[in-house]
Amino acid sequence: MSEPDYTEVVRLEGVQMHYGNVRALSDIDFAVGRNEIVGLIGDNGAGKSTLIKIMTGVERPTAGNLYIRDRKVDWETYSVGRAHELRFETVYQEKSLGEKQPLWRNFFVGRQITNRLGFIKVKEQKRIANEVLLNEIGFRGVGIDADSPVSQLSGGERQGVAIGRAMHFDADLIVLDEPTVALAIKEVRKVLDFVRHIKTSGRACVYIEHNLAHVHELADRLVVLDRGRIVREIKRGEMSLADLTAALIDLQHGRDGAGEGRP
Repeated sequence: MSEPDYTEVVRLEGVQMHYGNVRALSDIDFAVGRNEIVGLIGDNGAGKSTLIKIMTGVERPTAGNLYIRDRKVDWETYSVGRAHELRFETVYQEKSLGEKQPLWRNFFVGRQITNRLGFIKVKEQKRIANEVLLNEIGFRGVGIDADSPVSQLSGGERQGVAIGRAMHFDADLIVLDEPTVALAIKEVRKVLDFVRHIKTSGRACVYIEHNLAHVHELADRLVVLDRGRIVREIKRGEMSLADLTAALIDLQHGRDGAGEGRP
């Protein structure tokens, strides 16, 4: 069955988020198009995590509207479970996998395949997990299969499993929360290849990242958050990595008042 026509996978309009007297987000208009990678960047405390939590049903905003595939969604009915039903998946660094569990259990956690009596179909889950490891993620290393514990995997491989799991469950939008944090250079390259595969498979992605080089390389569009506001949007090719870095440094100086006396 073909997808109905729509322009954007998700769109937030006029979103506000207050925690008591603290304003975490102000007047947020944020959208992700079909088959688009959007890089979400900004300092700690800029509001990135809050924005993602609202978009994926973890938190409900103080004000604003949500549209999914161009249809308005009632906040009263929106939740993490509903976001999953609408094919939104979030990959939270390495914490999304159980360290001592085999890969197949991690793959189907919360979404087990069962028979009519409610018993888990272990063989089928292992078969599917192995197929995804080989075909979707491209694992061809000796000794890594559905029965391997997560503890045997490198950081980059763990991220690949989490991304592959999201793709298997037919996610239309995959949110990546700093997927390359604390990884070695070789492992970072693996994860960036996994992110590219999200786009080539026809999906959309929100990519939260502190390393500007990584997100600059992959994103179709960059959205800069500062103190709960979107202060800039940059399309691919509009700004070099050096200019992007300089612009964010200037933003930091302007916030801290450290730019006084600069030419």
